[in-house]
Formats: sequence, C-alpha cells, structure tokens
Amino acid sequence: MKFSVGVEYAIHCLLYMVNSEEGKSVGIRDLATFQGISETYLSKVYAKLSKSGIIKSIPGVKGGYALARNAEDITFWNIVEAVEGSEPFFQCAEIRQNNILLDKDNLPDTHTKCPCLIKVVMLEAEDEMRKYLSNKTLAWLYDEVYNKKLPKEVKNATIQWFNNRKK
Repeated sequence: MKFSVGVEYAIHCLLYMVNSEEGKSVGIRDLATFQGISETYLSKVYAKLSKSGIIKSIPGVKGGYALARNAEDITFWNIVEAVEGSEPFFQCAEIRQNNILLDKDNLPDTHTKCPCLIKVVMLEAEDEMRKYLSNKTLAWLYDEVYNKKLPKEVKNATIQWFNNRKK
C-alpha cells in the first residue's frame, strides 16, 4: 500500500491554511507556488478536498480556498480518504479457491463460509492505521510544526509570505 503524493501535498497545503484569518482565503496558485508544484495538479487534489467538505471555495477576485471546518476537526484520515477514496486498501480476490487440489464443485466451508485469514489480518491492520490517523488532526500538526519544531522566524516568514499574497 502506498499513498499518492497528493496526500502529502494536501496535508502541507492545508497546514498553511490553518493560520488564515476568518473570512480570508488562500489562492491555489499561491499554494502551488509555495510548494513548487503544478497548479493543475494541486487543483485536482483541492477538488477532492472540497468535495469531501474539508475546504470550501471562496468566490471573487480575491477568492481561493478556506478550511470548511476547524483544524481540530480535520484528521489525517479525513485527508487520506478525501484524496485516495474510501475503498479498502486490501482487495481480497479469494485466490484460496483456486487451489488445484480442491474440488471446485464441492469447496469446504473453510473456503466458502469463513473469511480468508489473510483478508482479516490486512483489514485489521488498515483499521489500526485508520484509528491512528484519525487521532492526528490538522490542529495537532500545526502545533507540532509551528509551535514546537520550526524556528520562530521561519513560522513568521511563512505566515508573512501568504499574508503578502493576499494584498
């Protein structure tokens, strides 16, 4: 299993939006420029985030995007699901039924009524990941990055860069 780079871009860009003033938006061009990525690609990611209710579009000349919910209410899992979709990562193809030693017309209950143990383990692992990522919010990330990890001058420079773009 592998997340697309869109998940990483989404989380980074959403992080920059946490500090936006109420009623203010951030332009997709500014977010793409700041990250050094294609505006077209980021627009596709943001369309998914918008459809899932994580961000909202702000119309007008100074329009762009704003968080649709509080950062405390946006989890990493919400973002992963918005970008990647909600299909389970593991898709069991029931290949145990293809065993050449089995009578295809008279498969044992262990192959027809019991869930595949591999599927059970894989879905349990995905559930654990879902629980973990559901406990990490955008607000938590903001606090970790901007209040604990980044030097104050970098935090201020980042906020200032985006504020200057809004003028």
